[in-house]
Amino acid sequence: MIHPTAIVHPGARIGANVSVGPYSIIGEHVEIGDGTKIGPHVVVEGHTRIGRDNEIFQFCSIGAKPQDKKYDGEPTRLEIGDRNTIREYCSFNVGTSQDAGVTRVGSDNWIMASVHVAHDCQVGDHTIFANNATLAGHVHVGDWAILGGFTGVHQFGRVGAHSFCGVGTVLLQDLPPFVTVSGNPARPHGINSEGLKRRGFSAEAIAAIKRAYRALYRSGLTLDEAREQVRGIVAEHPEAGPFAEFISISGRGIVR
Repeated sequence: MIHPTAIVHPGARIGANVSVGPYSIIGEHVEIGDGTKIGPHVVVEGHTRIGRDNEIFQFCSIGAKPQDKKYDGEPTRLEIGDRNTIREYCSFNVGTSQDAGVTRVGSDNWIMASVHVAHDCQVGDHTIFANNATLAGHVHVGDWAILGGFTGVHQFGRVGAHSFCGVGTVLLQDLPPFVTVSGNPARPHGINSEGLKRRGFSAEAIAAIKRAYRALYRSGLTLDEAREQVRGIVAEHPEAGPFAEFISISGRGIVR
């Protein structure tokens, strides 16, 4: 399953039924789980662990040094979960000692061409990154989030679960869960109600999330007043809890 032109370091740990395409390079400290497919001309280096049944397409750079001038060769890591699709020309970097020392990408993500995941990012499960979406360092992305093509997220930003970014969105502040945004800079345009329906949220839960959204974005309340009103909604409808928690702990301020 390893092409004769591929270079695989003897120290690499390669699982069962792994395929490595022509001219790909697998480094010494790499671990690849069962059933994963590495396409041609892929470089996997650094202290990188890739789970099971992933498919990584041609010309990707996985586990390279972070693009951070403070990095001084520390043995930081990249961890990728299971069943991810990573299309052409993507670049995922290892972490830095200024953070947890690890960049993480979860499972069941759909990563389109030319996506960049910078050092120390933490990406959840079931996300979709369209072509050329870019995460700066230390970004956190929640489960089921969707980033449209050419979306850019500022360093240390947070993207909430089930949120949706339109094409060309520039996120300079944190994006709460469930919210749809677009523009440069990003502006809110309601909740991702269609996505929530597809994921099995009840009509009552979606209505509660809409009420929480209106309290924050449409009521004219101050942020503190909106937080208090949202807490009241969550007391009756726990499904809106992630929204309340996110706007309470946001470090960069929220898109508003």
